[in-house]
Amino acid sequence: MSNFEGHIEGETPVIVDFYADWCGPCKLMPPILNEVKESVGDRATILKMDVDKNPSYAEQYGIRSIPTLIIFKKGKVLWRKSGVASAQEILHHLNMFIN
Repeated sequence: MSNFEGHIEGETPVIVDFYADWCGPCKLMPPILNEVKESVGDRATILKMDVDKNPSYAEQYGIRSIPTLIIFKKGKVLWRKSGVASAQEILHHLNMFIN
């Protein structure tokens, strides 16, 4: 099992930001995700997944456009969104899965 799978299989919700360095809209996500992290602290994990360096994961999760955010918990996809999302939108969905 890879480190990635170890993270998404856990009890703590994990937000994965599928992105690419060349993607303009993807560059808007780091400050938004920092705001989310400040709000939730250790109650959730945020990972970034470069689709160019990890094409098998992009294919496995059906990533067709970037940025795409997916919330995982216990290995299950609980929420996903393609395109830039606001911190408020992410927190709204994430808070449903935080114990």
